[in-house]
Amino acid sequence: MSRYEGELSIDSVTDWVATTILSLPRIRYYSKESMAQDFLLKSKPHKVKVIFFSQTGERATPFIRQAAKNYSAYATFAFVLWQEGESSLWWNMLGVESAPAIVFIKETGVKPVVHHGYVNSSLFVDIMEKNKNQVLPQLRSVTSTELGCDARGFSRAGKDTRVWYCVVLAGRYSQELNEMRETVRRVQETLSNDGELTAVDQDPSSAPALLALKQKRLTFTWLDGEAQKSFCFFYINSENSYETCGPRRDITDIAQLFIVRYERNGTEDVEKQPTNRYSALYNVEADPASQLVAKYNGSNKIEEIVQWISEIIKDGDSKSLPSFKTRTPELVPEDADSSWSSWSQGTVGPSGGFNHRIKSFLNRIHDYSGDPRVGPFLLLAALISFGSVWLRRSQVAQLSEPDHSSERSNEPEHLSQQTRESDHTQPSAKDATTRKRRNRPRNDLVPPSMTDVEPKDACQAEFSDSDTG
Repeated sequence: MSRYEGELSIDSVTDWVATTILSLPRIRYYSKESMAQDFLLKSKPHKVKVIFFSQTGERATPFIRQAAKNYSAYATFAFVLWQEGESSLWWNMLGVESAPAIVFIKETGVKPVVHHGYVNSSLFVDIMEKNKNQVLPQLRSVTSTELGCDARGFSRAGKDTRVWYCVVLAGRYSQELNEMRETVRRVQETLSNDGELTAVDQDPSSAPALLALKQKRLTFTWLDGEAQKSFCFFYINSENSYETCGPRRDITDIAQLFIVRYERNGTEDVEKQPTNRYSALYNVEADPASQLVAKYNGSNKIEEIVQWISEIIKDGDSKSLPSFKTRTPELVPEDADSSWSSWSQGTVGPSGGFNHRIKSFLNRIHDYSGDPRVGPFLLLAALISFGSVWLRRSQVAQLSEPDHSSERSNEPEHLSQQTRESDHTQPSAKDATTRKRRNRPRNDLVPPSMTDVEPKDACQAEFSDSDTG
């Protein structure tokens, strides 16, 4: 049982319910000085930054905190108190005109997405679903299936799609990777322009790429070659793969672009899930979708990249290509600390739990002290305790008095008996002499001395007269 002990205000009670009862994360407020250092720079580059501008400075509502928990793998959240003196700063930096407002900051070079006005739970979830990914999303363990870049999954177009494609840009964090990400992002924007005819749209050779992207059979993404080194080496198997995958060994960093063609036969059974944890260790079956990989070796021109993608898609859709199935390495979860810290989630640590139990115990004592039934119960308990003590003492006194009287009456008889016993126990002189004789050791077994027995050849020596005279 949890009990609220703070101030009785709507904001405090709502925060207590969301933090203690629902275990929802808190969202911090940042000033204009701490926004860049403590939030923008410390947030992970693959996550979208979501900033709420508030007029009153109130805490985040429970549905916003619930969304922050659900989308913690995709975005990081912050609050800012709107002040008129800082309005020009936020307008020039993020394009915010007034509060309340929500800003989605994505990768470098992309204009922030701003939504002005109040939002409810359903509207905010819809906005988050549209803006949870970057314009060029990162290929991660939590996004691979959603993006359709997983040989164990399906296409974004649906499970009935037999062939689909995934364009992947791999590399380590560097200036070269950022420039190539911007190029691939422009390629994606060029192919996805709705209603705007460009030179690429008018080129018949780019039609396969346009159609595949429209049908959701084509996806653009980028891969962190250092964090996902096993996955990166699996697809880029060349002499210069160390310049793209794994830890940095040289000052040279090369970002490489490749496309993966997935083909999955709809008549095949879906891969069986392991029945237990031990069978999962030995589950080395091939992925259900076959894969073919082609690397791009051209320039960074958008038209050339679009033409290369279109040729790959055209050949992959029309020609009967060989099928190669293998086991793709797993993507490593990059968010080891994806769960919020205990203080922000409102979870109770060991010390917090101990303090909570102490406070609960004190609160119960305080509650019982005001109960009118406690006084009579305490008085009754005191009377029962006093009565039991008096009864035990009286019983001990009654048992001790007969013992003393019996001892006094039996004292002369006891003394006479002791006298008689002492007379019987004192021996006479005659008895002592007789006892000594009886106890005297006999010499039956004592060997005779040499003077006790006369030898056989002994004779009596006669003394001379001179001696006698």
